[in-house]
Amino acid sequence: MTKQVLAFDFGASSGRAMLGSYDGKTITYEEIHRFPNEPVNVAGTLYWDVLRLFHEIKQGLVKASRTSFASVGIDTWGVDFGLLDKNGNLLGNPVHYRDERNAGMAKIRESYISEKDLYSVTGIQTMDLNTLYQLLYLVREQPEVLERAHTLLMMPDLFTYFLSGKIQSEYTEASTSQLLDVRTKTWSQPLLEKLGIPGRLFTEIVQPGTPAGNLREDICRELGIQSVPVVSVAGHDTQSAIAAVPADADDFLFISCGTWALMGTHSLRPNVSEEARTAGFSNEGGFGGGISLLTNITGTWMIQECRRYWQLQGETVSYDDLDAAAKQSRPFACFIDPCSPDFIAPGNMPGRIQDFCKRTGQKVPQTKGEIIRCIQESLAFTYRNVKDKIERLTGIKYPCIHMVGGGAKSPLLCRMTADACGVPVVAGPVEGAVLGNIGVQMVSAGILQDMAQFRRIIRDMPGIVRYGNSGADDFEKGFEMFKGVVEC
Repeated sequence: MTKQVLAFDFGASSGRAMLGSYDGKTITYEEIHRFPNEPVNVAGTLYWDVLRLFHEIKQGLVKASRTSFASVGIDTWGVDFGLLDKNGNLLGNPVHYRDERNAGMAKIRESYISEKDLYSVTGIQTMDLNTLYQLLYLVREQPEVLERAHTLLMMPDLFTYFLSGKIQSEYTEASTSQLLDVRTKTWSQPLLEKLGIPGRLFTEIVQPGTPAGNLREDICRELGIQSVPVVSVAGHDTQSAIAAVPADADDFLFISCGTWALMGTHSLRPNVSEEARTAGFSNEGGFGGGISLLTNITGTWMIQECRRYWQLQGETVSYDDLDAAAKQSRPFACFIDPCSPDFIAPGNMPGRIQDFCKRTGQKVPQTKGEIIRCIQESLAFTYRNVKDKIERLTGIKYPCIHMVGGGAKSPLLCRMTADACGVPVVAGPVEGAVLGNIGVQMVSAGILQDMAQFRRIIRDMPGIVRYGNSGADDFEKGFEMFKGVVEC
C-alpha cells in the first residue's frame, strides 16, 4: 500500500507543497501547491511576509487533504528568525537576511570577540547575514525589541510552531546561526553572554526527525482536515538536500546548487583548524548529528537575477534559452568572483557583471550568452578552487562530485564543473531539499527503515545523470586565467 507524507520546501523566491509517496520500491513526489516568496520593503526595512506564507501552508494542507498522508515537515533557508513574546505571539515579521541593517555588523563584532575565537567555538564562516549579526544589531540599535522577546525560533521552527504549538529548535537550522557550540551541539551560553544576547531566547535543540506534536485543533477545524503529526525535519534546506545525496560512501563531495551554492563534504567531526577558518569553511549541522564542512558561494542567484532583470525590460527568456546562448558564446572570455559582495544584492545583475569585468581589465560581456557563460564558467572554476581546498583539509581525493538542486538541471554547468574539477559530476536529484524532507519524514514515521535505505532508493531513481570529465587541457588553462582575475 502506498504511503505518503507532505513536505513544504521554502526557497528564497518561492515555496511549494510536495506530496511524497512510497509504494514499497520507489519514492515519487508531486507538487500540489506553489506560491511566491517575495520580501516586502516597508519604510526601508526588508521583511519576509510570514503570515502570507503561513496562509499558503494552509492552502497546501487543504489540497493535500484530498488524499491521506502520514505527517508534514518544513524546510527553509537558514539564518533568519522570528521572535515571540511571553504569550507565544509573534512580535513582528522576520527581517530578510539581505536587509541593509546587517551590513558591517561583522566588523563591529570584533570589539566583542575575535574572529579566531568565534570560529573555535562555532566553526561557522562569518557573513554579515548570519543570525549572530542580526541579533547583535538588535542588541545595539533596538534593545527594546529583545526586552519584549521571550523566544527565538528559526524560520522552519517558527512554521512548525504555528502548525503544532510545539516550541523546539532543529539542529541543522540552529547551526546556521553562528551561535551553536560545534562540539556540544548546544547554544553557546558564554558566547551569548559576551555579545549581550539574552540566553532566555533559545530553546531545546532536537535532531532531524524529532516529532513536534500534531496539527493544532483550531487549524484542523478551520480547514476541515484531519490532524496528522508534524515533524522537525532537517530544517535547513541545504542539509535536507544533502540528506538526499545518492552517495554510496560516508565521505562524499557535494554541491547543493540553488540560489546559493553550498559545496563541501560530510564528516562525523568538525574541523575548526586555522586552515579551515582562513579558507572560509563552515561546520554546519547535518542529519544524524554529523557535520558538513562546506563553504557558501553565490550560486544560480546571479543567473536568476539576470533573467529577472531582462524580464523587467520586457524580454521573454527561459533558462534553457540562456543555457543555449551561453553554449554558443566564446569560452574563457571573462570571469567574475561569485563570492564578491558586488553580487549579493538584487537589481541589475547584468550591469554589475559588466562593471566587474571592466574594473578588472577584462573583455566586457555584451550579449546574454556572454554574460551567462561568464557566470557559469566562474562558478565551475570556483568549484574547482573549493574542491582543491577541501582535499587539502581532509587528505581525501574524491572520485566524483554530487550536484543536487536546481543547478543540476543545467547540462552546461554540470559539464563545465566536471571539466573544471577533473572528476565526473553526478547530477541529481534536482529536488534534493524536497526529497530529503520526504526521506526524514518517512524514516520518522517508520515507512522507511533508515536513511541508508532512503539513499539506496534515490540512487535507483530516474533523472540521476552522470557527466564525465573530458580531461581537456583548455580547462586547466582557463583555470589559470580565472586565478589571474580572482584571488583564490
